[in-house]
This record gives sequence, C-alpha cells and structure tokens, in this order.
Amino acid sequence: MAPGAARRARRRVRGALPAGARARSAEDWWWDQLAPSGSGYHLLQSDSMLLVLPGPGPARPRVQRRAARRTRRLLPPASRASAAKARPRAAPAPEPQQGPDPGWGDRIPLEILLQIFGLLVAADGPMPFLGRAARVCRLWHEAASQPALWHTVTLSPPLAGRLAKSGAKAEKKVLDSLEWLMPNRFSQLQRLTLIHWKSQLVSESCPRLTFLKLSDCHGVTPDTLVMLAKACPQLHSLDIQHSMVESTAVVNFLEEAGPRMRKLWLTYSSQTTAILGALLGSCCPQLQVLEVSTGINRNSTPLQLPVEALQKGCPQLQVLRLLNLMWLPKPPGRVVTPGPGFPRLEELCLAGCTCSFVSNEALGRLLHGSPHLRLLDLRGCARITPAGLHDLPCQELEQLHLGLYGMSDRLTLAKEGSHLLTQKWRHTLRELDLSGQGFSEKDLEQALATFSATPGGSPPALCSVNLRGTRVTPSTVSSVISSCPGLLYLNLESCRCLPRGLKRAYRGQEEVQWCLEQLLTSLPSSS
Repeated sequence: MAPGAARRARRRVRGALPAGARARSAEDWWWDQLAPSGSGYHLLQSDSMLLVLPGPGPARPRVQRRAARRTRRLLPPASRASAAKARPRAAPAPEPQQGPDPGWGDRIPLEILLQIFGLLVAADGPMPFLGRAARVCRLWHEAASQPALWHTVTLSPPLAGRLAKSGAKAEKKVLDSLEWLMPNRFSQLQRLTLIHWKSQLVSESCPRLTFLKLSDCHGVTPDTLVMLAKACPQLHSLDIQHSMVESTAVVNFLEEAGPRMRKLWLTYSSQTTAILGALLGSCCPQLQVLEVSTGINRNSTPLQLPVEALQKGCPQLQVLRLLNLMWLPKPPGRVVTPGPGFPRLEELCLAGCTCSFVSNEALGRLLHGSPHLRLLDLRGCARITPAGLHDLPCQELEQLHLGLYGMSDRLTLAKEGSHLLTQKWRHTLRELDLSGQGFSEKDLEQALATFSATPGGSPPALCSVNLRGTRVTPSTVSSVISSCPGLLYLNLESCRCLPRGLKRAYRGQEEVQWCLEQLLTSLPSSS
C-alpha cells in the first residue's frame, strides 16, 4: 500500500466514532434538552409549533438513519462485529389488545351522560339524536334508552317530494320503527306532536301522555280520539289547530275527557260551533286555556259567542284568545243579568287584522269579574275607548296592546284620554302599544309624563313602548327615555313630529340611549 493511502486510512480509523455512536448535531442537542432519553416524553414538530408529548418517541428521521449506517460502514470489520455483539436485541413488539380501545365515551359516568343527553334533547328533541347515540356503544345505548329522556317527542314523516313507491317503503319503515318505539320508549312520554300524520300512533303504550298536538293531520276519526281519551287517563291538553278533524270526533273526545281538560286550541271553521256548544254546556269545567284562531285563509264568517254562557261553562278560565276572528258578541237580551265573570282570568287577547265589533259594553261584560288580569291585547279593536278601559276592575295590568294596523285612515279615532290609561297602570305597566292611535300631541305628552312622576322614588317598570304612527314629539320621547331606565324597545316609525333619521325602531339600551342623545341635540334647533 502506498504511504499516502496508508496515512489516509489511519486518519479515518482515528476519527471514527466509538461503537454504537452516531454523529450529533445542534438539533440533537436541543432534542435531548427538551425530551431527555428515558424521561417518558417525546417531541412532535410541525411547521409552526413544537410539542412535548408523553409516551414513547417516534421513529428516528430518515437522515439520522442514513448517518448511522454511514458510520457503521466506515468502521473496520473487527469493530463492526464487536458493536453488533454489544448492541442489545430489540424487545418483541407487544401483541395488539383484543377488542375495541375504550374511548372517553366509555369512561363517562352514566349520570353525567344522562345530563348531557338531557341538554341535547331539551334543545333539539329526542329524535333522531337518541336513535343515533344508541348505536355508539353499550353505555350510550343504556343512556339513550332511559325513558326520562323521552318526555317530549315530535314526529313528522320525511316523505314529502318522494316517489309513491319509495314513499310507501319509507313510510312502512318508519311505522315499523315506531311500533317498536312505542312499547319500549314511550312509557314516560308526556308531550307528543304529530305533523302531517295519517296513521294511528298513540295507544296504551303512552299512559302518562298529558299534551297532544295534531298539526296538519287528516283522517282523524271519532273512534281514534275516544280510544285516546280512554288509554291516556292523564291527557289534559289538546291542540288541533290547522288539522282536518271532524267536530263529532272532538265533541266525543270532550265528553270522555272533559272533566280533566285544562287546555284546548281550535281553528275556527263551520264545525267550531258544535265544539263551542259543548264547552258552553259545561263539559270542561276545569278548562284554563281556550284559543280559537283562523287558519292561513281568512274566515269572514262572524263568530257569535255568548259571554255569560261561556262564563258559566268555563269558570276556571285563565287565558282566553280569540285571534283574527270577527267576533260578534251576542246581545244579553232585554233583562240584563250579568254573568259570574272570569275570576281567574289573567290574559285576554282579541287581536285581529279586520274591523272588530268589540265595544266598551262587550268588554265590560267579559271582564267585570276579572281583577287579576295581567295581559290585555285589543289590537284592531278600534271601538274601545280609554274611558271604557279605565272602568275595568283590573288594577295590576302589565301589558296593554291597543295598536291599529292598516285601518287608522278609515276610522274616526279618539284624540283625548290616553292619560287615563297611564295614570291607572303606571305602577305595573311593562309593555304599552299605542301604534296608529289618533291622540293629540298634548294628550300624549300628558299621558307619558306620568311615568316620570312615580311616587316613592322607584323607577317605572316600563320596558317596551310602541308609538308607531302617532303624533308624539321629541320632548315627550326624550322625557320617557330619561324617566324609564329599563326601556329596551322603542318604536318611533312613521312619527310625523320627529326629525328625519330617528323614525325607526330601537332595540336594546344602547340604541335607546343613542336615540336620546340625538333627540337632545335636535331640541335646540327645533325650538
């Protein structure tokens, strides 16, 4: 061997690393400082972060493996054999565990999981969430099977827009699923809503059912409702608005379940007269809520409802709503005998979009025995005057709605008397709606000034005022905002006496205070 070649070989042997060692770089030094060998941690590096994670480290990078192979290749044969003997053998890889790896869902206590499911069910209903959650694992299946989560159910067949053949198959599949759900999940069911349903679903599997709503349902027979009244002894609320249900079916149901009925919702039609006749005959003496409204299509047929007979048939009534109806109060006759009234009535709603025949005399017959009234909605009742409202026996009214929408131009409205309303209920009134009324500027100023003169120093409870289309002035509005710190809604649309840019609705305290600032700046210029 040439002398030069021998010298180069000796230098390579002297510069070679010991057996089992590899070349170290600055990156290796930082690696060992952050996650030392044997500490049970490893590093995970990405483009924008460096994580120190527990557990065994990942495999060495490809560059490090190449450097180790290159170092072994430069060693002499004797050193390579001794390094291979000294290298410990790798332990055999552990066998994978049999069965699925338990996740966090399996380790949650059943009580906590029930609370989580309860929050989801309260927000979106039990279906289809509980049906899908039951397929996750055994623990979730046990939690989703708890009858306490099935208190409220809404069923609507997803068959709209499908072909007849596929729709029939899907309907049969849904009905088969419901036949299994009823005896296994509906034992604690309390509220059931059926939308666009044609099949018979409720039976003896729902003994705790208390509320049933049929929305756009057809083909409900008298036998179905009677069987329902017998199979559900706790059922006390029925909502059949916007459904094609025969009056005979409803009457038979009320005759069977009338003594325990508490709430009833109806859609006014030609068949409603028979149902109201059953109510007037005292078949539901414990009825507390009665709502009769029209459907999407306006019904111009007037509703004649004798006030005194209704007071005798439903003496426990607390809420009475006759919505969007042309209610024609039946005259009391020659001998005026006042009825017993509604001593527990708290809400009366006679709102409508058409001309109403309700007068001060009819309203007095309705409310002469109702001292606990809290809400009075007379929107559209243009014949009601402030003097007639002032004579009512209720002293703690909280919500008063007298708005006129789309009919102010065709009527002769009262220009005075609004102060009679605010003076009587200034201590308890929270919502006031005078939109479309024809009160003068001075009358409105006098009426709204009562809220700034509350005795005792306590601020008024007023939080919502609707003055749309009235003659309210900027000074009156600014005084109301200043004296009512809890005002959250103020409607000033189409108020002809206000400056431009301020005729809109204000929601929230920030917008209401901004309106006050704009009004205060515009007052000197207007004066």
